[in-house]
Amino acid sequence: MTYVQAKTTMLIFVVLLTISACGYSPSAKFARNSLGDKISTSVVISAQDPENTVIIKDAVDRAIIEVFQASLVSRALSDTHLVLNMSAPSYVPIVYDVNGYIVSYRMSVSLSIKKFNNGVSKNYSAKGNYDFAVAPNAIVTDQQRFEAIGFSTQRAIRSFIAQVSAEGARSKK
Repeated sequence: MTYVQAKTTMLIFVVLLTISACGYSPSAKFARNSLGDKISTSVVISAQDPENTVIIKDAVDRAIIEVFQASLVSRALSDTHLVLNMSAPSYVPIVYDVNGYIVSYRMSVSLSIKKFNNGVSKNYSAKGNYDFAVAPNAIVTDQQRFEAIGFSTQRAIRSFIAQVSAEGARSKK
C-alpha cells in the first residue's frame, strides 16, 4: 500500500467514524417513541365551522404520514389515538395601504389535542398563524380563508410535533 492510499484510507475511516459517532436522531424518531408506529385520529366537529374539520383532519393525517412516518389505522388497532378540537379560527388585519385599506391578514388557529396512549391521556395545545395578502378594499374569499386555515393548522400541528418530539427525547434519556 502506497503512502497516498494509506492516507486516503485513513481519511475515509476518520470521516465514517465521525459521522457514525455524532448521535444525531431526527425529531420524528423521538415523536415515534412517544406516539408509536400506529396512530388513529379523530376531529371534534365544530358546530360554527364544520367545513374546517375536513381541513384539520387532512392536515393531521398528512403530518402523521410525512413527519412521524407512522401508519394511520383504526382506533382499535392504534398505539396512540389523537382527538383534535379547533377553536374558532380568527383573522385580523395586520397591514394597511396608504389609503387605509386592509392589504394583509393574519389567520390564527388554536388546537386542543388529547393524546391517548397505553391507558394514559395527556392534553396539548398548539397554535398556528398564517399571513396572507388581499387586494385593497377586497373581501376575503372562502378559498383564501380555507387555504389560510389549512396553512395555520399545519403550523399548529408542527408545534404539536415539536412538543411530542421533546417529550420523546426526554423519555429516551
